[in-house]
Amino acid sequence: MIRSVLALALVLGVAVPAAAEYPDRPVTAIVGYPAGGLADLVLRATVEGMKKKFPKGIAVVNRPGAGGSIGASEMSQAKPDGYTFGLTPLSTLVIHPQMNDLPYKTPDDYTPIINVVSYYPLLVVRQDAPWKTAQEFIAAAKAAPGKLRVGTPGEGTSSHLNLEELKRVAGVDLIHVPFAGWAESSPALLGGHIEALVAQPGEAKPQMDAKRMRALGLFQPKRSPFFADVPTWKEAGHDVANGVWFLLMAPKGMPPEAVKFLHDAARAAIEDAPFAAFTRARAIEADLRPGEVLRADLWREFRAHTEILKRLGMLKK
Repeated sequence: MIRSVLALALVLGVAVPAAAEYPDRPVTAIVGYPAGGLADLVLRATVEGMKKKFPKGIAVVNRPGAGGSIGASEMSQAKPDGYTFGLTPLSTLVIHPQMNDLPYKTPDDYTPIINVVSYYPLLVVRQDAPWKTAQEFIAAAKAAPGKLRVGTPGEGTSSHLNLEELKRVAGVDLIHVPFAGWAESSPALLGGHIEALVAQPGEAKPQMDAKRMRALGLFQPKRSPFFADVPTWKEAGHDVANGVWFLLMAPKGMPPEAVKFLHDAARAAIEDAPFAAFTRARAIEADLRPGEVLRADLWREFRAHTEILKRLGMLKK
C-alpha cells in the first residue's frame, strides 16, 4: 500500500517528505545516581562532548536509588528508538539482576553501546580517624565486632561486594550502611555517622587533597599511579580486588544505525582533550570498548559474579 502511494505521488509529481534523519529531537540520558556523584559526573562529561552531534540536545536525568538499578530498569524498558540511553556501572548489570527481580536479567536484555571508564574503589576514613593503616583498621574491627560502620553506594554495588569479600577474608564483622550515592555517603562519613567508606577514587580524591579524608587500602591488584602511597588490600594481607566499569547502554532492539551514531559520538567525546583532563583530575582512566566486545565482557563478568554471590550467600533464591 505504502509503495503504491509513493509510486502514485512520483507519477503525479507530488513532493514526498523525506524521512527524518536521526537525531531529529532531544535525547534523554539516564543515570541511576544523584547529581554530583562520580557516575553523574562521568555521564555529564561524556554528554558534553557528544552534544555537537545532537543539535536538539541531550538531557541528563538522575534516577537514583537501589544501587543504580532504578535508572537501569527505566532505561532497559524505554522505547528502543535511539532517544533514550544512559550510563550504568558494571555492578548494576551483572550483580543486581542476580540478587533481585529486575526487568533486565542478563547482558542479552539491553544494548551495550560503549565502555567509558574503569577504576577500583578504596576504603577511606576521616583524616582525624585513629586508624592510620589498613592493618590498624582491621585490628580495631576484630577488637569490636559489629561496631564499625562502613558505607557503600548501595546494596549489590561493586563497592558492597568488595566490603563483603574483605569481611570474609579478614574475618571481621563490619556493619554495612548502604547509601544512594556519594552525595549521601560523604557527609555521613565527615559527620561521624559512619567510621569508613568504600569510595570511588574520583569522589574521594578531592577530599583527600583537602585533608578531610585518608585512604587506608585500595581494592586493586596493584598500586594506582593516582594513589602511589596507598597500599592495596593484598599488600595488607587481604587479597580483595573487584573493579568498576561505567558503560553506556540502551534498550534492547535499538536500530543498528542509532547504536553506531551513539557509539561514534561517545567515542569522539571520550577521546577529546577535555574528557582526558576530566579523568586525570578524578583519578580514573578512559577504557574504550565497543558494544560487541563489551557484551562478551559483560557475560564473562556475569558468570564470574554468579560464583562470588554464591560464595557470599547473596545469590537470588
